[in-house]
Order: sequence, then C-alpha cells, then structure tokens
Amino acid sequence: MGSTAAVAAAAAASALPASAGSGENLVLILDYGSQYTHLITRRVRQLGVLSLCVSGTAPLAALEGLRPRAIVLSGGPHSVHAKGAPTFPQGFLDFADGAGAHVLGVCYGMQLLVQSLGGAVEPGERQEYGKMDVEVTTPSSALYGEAEAGKRQTVWMSHGDEVVTLPEGFEVVARSVQGAVAAIENREKRFYGLQYHPEVTHSPQGMETLRRFLFDVCGIKADWKMQDVLDEEIKTIQSMVGPDEHVICALSGGVDSTVAATLVHRAIGDRLHCVFVDNGLLRYKERERVMSTFESDLHLPVTCVDATEQFLSKLKGIEDPEQKRKIIGREFIAVFDDFAHKLEQKIGKRPEYLVQGTLYPDVIESCPPPGSGRTHSHTIKSHHNVGGLPKDMKLKLIEPLKLLFKDEVRKLGSILNVPDSFLKRHPFPGPGLAVRVLGDVTQGNALDTLRQVDEIFVQAIKDAGLYDKIWQAFAVFLPVQTVGVQGDQRTHSNAVVLRAITSEDGMTADWYYFGHEFLVDVVNKICNNVRGINRVCQDITSKPPATVEWE
Repeated sequence: MGSTAAVAAAAAASALPASAGSGENLVLILDYGSQYTHLITRRVRQLGVLSLCVSGTAPLAALEGLRPRAIVLSGGPHSVHAKGAPTFPQGFLDFADGAGAHVLGVCYGMQLLVQSLGGAVEPGERQEYGKMDVEVTTPSSALYGEAEAGKRQTVWMSHGDEVVTLPEGFEVVARSVQGAVAAIENREKRFYGLQYHPEVTHSPQGMETLRRFLFDVCGIKADWKMQDVLDEEIKTIQSMVGPDEHVICALSGGVDSTVAATLVHRAIGDRLHCVFVDNGLLRYKERERVMSTFESDLHLPVTCVDATEQFLSKLKGIEDPEQKRKIIGREFIAVFDDFAHKLEQKIGKRPEYLVQGTLYPDVIESCPPPGSGRTHSHTIKSHHNVGGLPKDMKLKLIEPLKLLFKDEVRKLGSILNVPDSFLKRHPFPGPGLAVRVLGDVTQGNALDTLRQVDEIFVQAIKDAGLYDKIWQAFAVFLPVQTVGVQGDQRTHSNAVVLRAITSEDGMTADWYYFGHEFLVDVVNKICNNVRGINRVCQDITSKPPATVEWE
C-alpha cells in the first residue's frame, strides 16, 4: 500500500486524544486528487476536530480500527466518466453505514457519491469555474439552516460535469445562479454533497457550512487539543520504547526535528541521544548557531558529527534532484548507524530507534494522489524524511509529528517550552542546500557563494522587520553564467534567485511582494559583497504551479 492511507491508519490509534475515546470524533478525508484536499484536513482541525487524510482508493483494510463520525470525499481533477477514474473501495458504503458515519462529498466527491448510488452525472451545458453565487432553495436544509433559505452566498466552483438526476431519497438544497445542483442531502441515509469547495477562502461562508456539518449534523465534539496530542504521543513513545532501550534523534536545527527531540526527551529522558550532522549542505554558520541554541536554550544532549566530505564526495557529479535526495537520505542513515555503533560501545547497548521530524505535508506530498494509473498517484518529490530512506535501514523510526502541520508543530513546541525565537525559524529542507544549488552541488564555489547570498537576503529581511511575516525566504544558485559589467569590465558570472513566500502550511503558497527600495538594497549588497555573482532574479511563482523549493 505504501500510501498516506497506510501511514494515517497505522498512526491513527495513537493520534486520537484520550477524550476522543475510540475515535467517535474522528473525521476521515478520502483524497481523490484535489489540490485543496489538505485544506479540508486543516479546516476541520481549525474547528477543534481531529481529521486524517487517506487515499480515496485505498483498500478498506487500510481503515481497519477507525470508526469515523464523518467521512469527506474530496474533489479531484477527474470526470467520473473517465476511464480509470478513482472511486472509493468496494464495500466502502457498508463501512460508512456500519460506522454510523455521515458522508459529505465535495465537488468530484459529490458526483462520485451520486453516481455510485444510482443517480446520473453528465457534462454540463455550461461549465462552472471560479467564483459563483449559489442560492439555498429549501428552509429544511441541514447544511445551511432555516435562516439561510432564499439567500445567496459566493462559493468557489471547479467542475465541468454536473448532477442531472438524484439518487432515491436525495433532495436539492442549493443551486447555482446558472441552475446547476450545488448542494444535496439525504438525511435519513446520512449522505450530503457540495458541488463547490467550502474549504477555500474564496467561499467566505464555507467554514460555517463545515461547522454546521460537523457539529449540528454529525454531532461531533470539538475536543482535539495540542495538549492531548502531547500527552498521547508521550504515552505512545513510552509504550513503544522499552524501559532499557535507547533512541537516536536526527537534529537538523529546524523547528520540526527540535520539537520532536524535545517531545521524545520528555518521554524517555536521557535515553535519547541527539546527533547533529554537518553534511556540508548547511546555511551560513548554521553549525555554530544551532549547537549554541541546543546547549544554552534547549539543554538537549547533542553530539555534532562532521560528515562534510562523506556527503559531498557521494554527491559529486550528481545533477538529478531525486537522486540527490536519495543519496542524502542514504548517507544520513549511514552516519546514524555509525553513531549508533559508537554509542553501543560507550553504553553497552545498541539504540533501536531513530527519531525524525516528519510532518503531515511531507507524508502527503510523498504519496501520490489517485488517478494516474499507479496505485495511488504521481509523487511530487521524495522527502528525505519519507521517501529518501533506504529499505534496509537497521533503525526503527519514531515520527511523533507525522500527523501535524507546521503551525500545529509550533503550538506543540510552545507547550514544550521551546524558545519562541526558535519556533519562528523559517523551514529548511532536509536535503539542505543540495536542493538550492541546481545540478551538481560541488561545482566550483557554488555552496559558499549561495551561503553568502542567502545570509545577506535573510538578514535584510530581519533588519526590515519582515521575517515573521514571511513563511520562508531563501536564495537559489543557478548553474548558468551571464554577462555583466562590474568595475568597467565585462564579467561572465553566475546568477542567483531570491524566493520568499507566505503560507499557512507549505502545501500552498503565494510569493511575497517586496517594496522597490528593499529589492534595490538587497541586490546591491549581493553584487557588491559576493564574488562571482552579477545577476539577481526574484521568483514570483506561487504554489501551485511551482513547489516551494526549486528541486
């Protein structure tokens, strides 16, 4: 299976807060490939309810042990009529009925539900994309309530097909201004559908509709809290790790691994042994800065390993980004295995576990969404925390954050008393500068040049008071040379790109708009202080269509 479904299902029992009992307040999101699926997961969590996202085509075995109170069928780019279009697994409707779950289909999910229950979906005479007004047509709607009857609201549509015949027992409760079915209900069978996306900000009343569905229709309680997550993760780690077993934690200097280490340290104390690896792919003076923070502020037991030569020698001549990620993942494990061997000689017992700060977006992006002819879908990229690790790894993984988004990790870190200044650090990719030097990272003086450019850029952002307004800011080294004029002489030097984005979770992002004076100042500082650079560009691409990193 190897999918988000497997990850979520395996971890679900430990992820449920104690107050949720056997999971009666769990919301399951079945992913059919929409770029907004993760937003549904986030919106539900923002309402205080635990939600898990799994592949919509995963076999029912992946859901064993879960008894969700609500199941949301996500949107997707497919037509229900297309050959190979994803559908829910055989027996799903019986599973939902047996669990007593309410099912909400969103966009493609609604059409899938209608077709599966005997209704009809056909290509629409007029497609509906973007903002569209819909009108609530009945006062008895569970999704909207009596007060909304006859009123209009703006929503975000994205569909070419439309529902033309409802299955038995359903009623239309809202239509678009063009007459298309916008919302349906079968309250007796606990089936509901929205043709639009309530989870996006372009549907201003969408959160209210989700709130009504969760609390008024499903009767779910908002009992999912970060303190519960902390308490349950500590119990899980303590039950997983034997009383005499030891654990290694891979510290990168980022928020995720630091929070993970602090959590595990609280669970098992000094049986946690942290290792910070200098792989030659770190930012400017990162090693010195991070080790100082670990020792003076976090009081974590950390050993620093200089593996610069080991990593860079293996990366020499490698240009393919996926291959670079795989190599880095493999070398990290080699370092950890060697560290574990030396630790065994010191303490007389070999560590059995490795802690990593894998987050939910890492899991989602490394597992393909349905519909591309593979088991689940196309993988955006392999995260070294997920897809870059060798199959023969000797250490067993502990990933206490794998069901959390970045903002949730920061909340958890705050509860664990991780310094606020550390929690606000911008994300840094696991493969480090290897995915910011395009192509061969060992070419010329690319790494040192990039470090200097990145330091100037980020420091300028801090000096301007913009750091906390930006999700992530960094520089990219391009393997091209451009013609320039410096000191009245012709130059043939490299170009760099500056990228800064705003985001809630890294799954979608907008580029940050800098003022003209700021950009002029930064470009002048870079060109005047960094040898070998004569051109500076700015990346103004959102995600999608681009990813955050260039590789």
